[in-house]
Amino acid sequence: MSFYIGREASKLWKRICTESGIEINLLSEKWKYILGGLIFQYIHGFAARGVHYIHRPGPTLQDVGFFLLPELGQDKGYISETVFTTLFLSFVLWTFHPFFFKIKKIYTVLIWCRVLAFLAACQFLRIITFYSTQLPGPNYHCREGSKLATLPPPNSVLEVLLINFPRGMLYGCGDLIFSSHMIFSLIFVRTYHKYGTQRFIKLCAWLAVIAQSFLIVASRKHYTVDVVVAWYTVNLVVFFVDKQLPELPDRTSAALILPLSKDSKAKEENHKLLNANSGDPAEWI
Repeated sequence: MSFYIGREASKLWKRICTESGIEINLLSEKWKYILGGLIFQYIHGFAARGVHYIHRPGPTLQDVGFFLLPELGQDKGYISETVFTTLFLSFVLWTFHPFFFKIKKIYTVLIWCRVLAFLAACQFLRIITFYSTQLPGPNYHCREGSKLATLPPPNSVLEVLLINFPRGMLYGCGDLIFSSHMIFSLIFVRTYHKYGTQRFIKLCAWLAVIAQSFLIVASRKHYTVDVVVAWYTVNLVVFFVDKQLPELPDRTSAALILPLSKDSKAKEENHKLLNANSGDPAEWI
């Protein structure tokens, strides 16, 4: 029994090392896109922090979702965050599954290049939108009488540049249209729907993002319009941006040769190692 476990652990370690080499080669080619996407995440956070300085609390606007959905209350705001965190972490873990599983369809670096491109495009539109019109935030900490509804003038440029993560993300005001949580959730679910393999997980993911839509409104974290605009904007952006990007290579194709080396023989060997196609069934998992 211990021999079998040791043998399986050895094969797993070999797969992790092989996959790491392939992903490092891809990263050496695509690092500019990854870095650019990560930098834009900071720009988006910086912009959301900036709009908080000009946010002015006021009466909560009339909203059909507030009439139709019962208010969960401030003490139950964690429910929508739990659903979002589950979607977020599940997707991140899935993007790294090629390091551990024999059957795989994606490359981690390439899928994140794609996801970051979707995020940057949607967040760019979001920044323009919430700076165009500032609505009084419906969240409890953004209402009149709350000390967190407005930020005092900054004492220095550094205070503005430091986003105060994660407090600035959790207690921001003014960045309403459209929901950032919905941007991430919809992009992640759409990406898994296209490149994932488990139909049941796809169904659960779509049900989760639908439930999150209602929970966000019921928690009074956003107006209904913030969620509705996110649904059609994100889907349209992903649809059009996806058409402009080169399609990801399908790793399930036996004829695929990885574009990682000028030596075609080395490419073929990388592909065989990556998919455990050594020709010896005893080496498969």
